[in-house]
Amino acid sequence: MSPRRSARISSAIKDEKEDTKPTTNGATPPKVANISKKRKVAPEIAEPSTNGSPSTPKRKKASKPLPPITPTPSAISLMSMPYSSGDINDSTPPPINRLAIPNGTNAALVTPETHRLVASKPVDQVSPSKKAGIKTTSNLLDEAHAHLIKVDPKLKPIIEKHRCHVFSPEGLAEEIDPFRSLASGIISQQVSGAAAKSIKAKFVALFNADKPDAALHIFPTPSQVCGSSIEVLRTAGLSQRKAEYILGLAEKFHSKELTTEILFNASYEEVLESLIKVRGLGKWSVEMFACFGLKRLDVFSTGDLGVQRGMAAFIGKDVSKLKGKGGKWKYMSEKEMEEMAEKFKPYRSIFMWLMWRVEEVDISTLEG
Repeated sequence: MSPRRSARISSAIKDEKEDTKPTTNGATPPKVANISKKRKVAPEIAEPSTNGSPSTPKRKKASKPLPPITPTPSAISLMSMPYSSGDINDSTPPPINRLAIPNGTNAALVTPETHRLVASKPVDQVSPSKKAGIKTTSNLLDEAHAHLIKVDPKLKPIIEKHRCHVFSPEGLAEEIDPFRSLASGIISQQVSGAAAKSIKAKFVALFNADKPDAALHIFPTPSQVCGSSIEVLRTAGLSQRKAEYILGLAEKFHSKELTTEILFNASYEEVLESLIKVRGLGKWSVEMFACFGLKRLDVFSTGDLGVQRGMAAFIGKDVSKLKGKGGKWKYMSEKEMEEMAEKFKPYRSIFMWLMWRVEEVDISTLEG
């Protein structure tokens, strides 16, 4: 045996003897238990029951996950912002009293590059023999309200409290730039209204470097955006994806694949088909643009959680008991929503707008 190994063995024996050496009072000290480095979880202590029998420990209830937030308010406020508010000082608004198009675009649109107006014909240009009974931008909202109340009188207090500005004569007179509206919708996706507004302001500022006063900033044209790059667009706070989406949208307008005239004259189905092909524009975004950008009267979105909740509350469902299936939140099924909304044609856009506000009005007095 080597001297080094024998020394180690002797030392170990010595330590063991010292551990078992009796104390001054003759008692052998207990061995110290090894302390684990792992933190021990304190056991649950059962609360004593009133009858003396053991009770099951209380478990913490899992907190109920909150429903997803529909981005409707922030998206719509940016999508439907009139062309003359902030981005351009327009001194020639279209005539308020124009022909209303039941199955078409009722917004007054402007072309992104040349700012040319594309709108329906003014009523004073219509032949007197054809004026009887026509729908105009001046009487459209009143006729829609009358129809909705006739179908369901419970809508009356909601209508009286919440006048739908979007389809009012003033709202229909506002000029809308489709490129700006769609780009603003992309900016507002999955962020709060305040964040969307901030990012949009920075995005617009990128193309107005020569104007220190933000009040004078003008929303960029598609050709200006096409002349930029992803890297530059991202400095406004846009994600990589959103920068790509906005650049792609600008290219569609710049190449004339999308134009103001196409969007104005196309059927609703054609609008959906052409815009859903654009990266960054899903069905919900296109539906909101058709309703609040193009101001089409009969848009209805079954995928909007705010509309679902409002409709459920309107028919008396307890919306506090949220139902989730397959990871998706549902207040009503799409089939239920479509069947309920069917009777409100051809004014489902306004019906949908009212459903977002139904919980702000007490309709219980009208329930039969």
